[in-house]
Parts: sequence; C-alpha cells; structure tokens
Amino acid sequence: MDKKEAVDKGMMLPVMEAFYTIQGEGVHTGTPAYFIRLGGCDVGCVWCDVKESWEAEKWPIHSVQEIVNQALEYPGRMVVITGGEPLMYDLGPLTALLKKEGFTINIETSGAHPFSGQFDWVCFSPKKFKKPHSSIYEHANELKVVIFHKSDFDFAEKHADLVNKSCHKLLQPEWSKSSQYLGSIIEYVKSNPEWKISLQTHKFMDIP
Repeated sequence: MDKKEAVDKGMMLPVMEAFYTIQGEGVHTGTPAYFIRLGGCDVGCVWCDVKESWEAEKWPIHSVQEIVNQALEYPGRMVVITGGEPLMYDLGPLTALLKKEGFTINIETSGAHPFSGQFDWVCFSPKKFKKPHSSIYEHANELKVVIFHKSDFDFAEKHADLVNKSCHKLLQPEWSKSSQYLGSIIEYVKSNPEWKISLQTHKFMDIP
C-alpha cells in the first residue's frame, strides 16, 4: 500500500517528535514517560504552545513498528500519545503493538475525532475551538480543562456533567495566564472539591 493508504489505516503515522521525559501535568505528573507527538491538528487553539504540530505534511511518516522500536530504546514503559490531535488517526495498530511490547499507554486528546485504540489512561482536554466527538466521554479517565478565560469554569462544568463518575477532574491554568487565574482556580477548587489543580510542572523544571 502507498503511504497515504497506510496513514489512513493507522499503519504509518506522521511524527513531529518523540522523546523520553517526565510527565509534567495531570494525574500522572512526575512519572517517566515516552512521548509520541503526532503531527496534524484541526482544533486550532489560539494559545497552543506547539502550533508547529498543526500541519501534518511537515513531518516524516513512520511505520508503527519504527515508532515502537524507538520507544523500546528507553527504560520507561509508559507511553503518552499526544499531538497535534492524535485521534485524527486510527490508533488501533500503534496501540496494539505497544500493548504487545508491554507498554502502559496514555493519550492526551481534545476528543474532537472518533475514539480509536487501546488505552490504559485517557486524558480528555476539551477545547472551545472544536466540539468533542460524543465517543470520548465514556472513555475519559481524566478531564483536564485549561483555564484561559473566566468563562472556562462554566465550560469545565459542562463537560464534567458528561464524563463518567470515576473520571478525575482537573483545572489547569494556561501558562501565560497563570498569574491572572491561579488564585481564582485555587478558590474554585476549595469551593468545589470534586476538582483538583493541574500545573505544568515540566515548564518549572525546564524539560520537554
């Protein structure tokens, strides 16, 4: 099959970057993890800090076997698939191979496309710029809402009503707005203890 067909079937994927680091945010903060950042995103967050990932055509296409082989070079066995928007692609073949090799597999997604793949942990971070696909809600283990504007608190509650009851709920200040909204987030969580706070600790540690 040609590359386009292979990408359509999830057998090859555009990879912007892949690196071994420490998960800096969310429930798994502090955990060693191999990040696979796929190229391509049609959500268009104005505050995105990896806008260079949006154009899938800019990035090399790798087979899922190549992607997994690179992950196996590192001692950690937690993989985080992110983007871009990773659910633009069929993640079934990649996650099946990662699972076969013994990896714990996490995903970070806006949920804007139909759910695919086998995951141990699904971090769902909805964005106002594109409505999530309905398939994401039943799979979400973690609801992580970025606070960029005061209206984002209501936005967070809207999605909290749709996820399953065991889903962890986190509010995270957008990095450039931290000084403006962190105090409000603290007070909101104190008044609504079903929520917790997520911080981008990797930026404090100055790591990827």
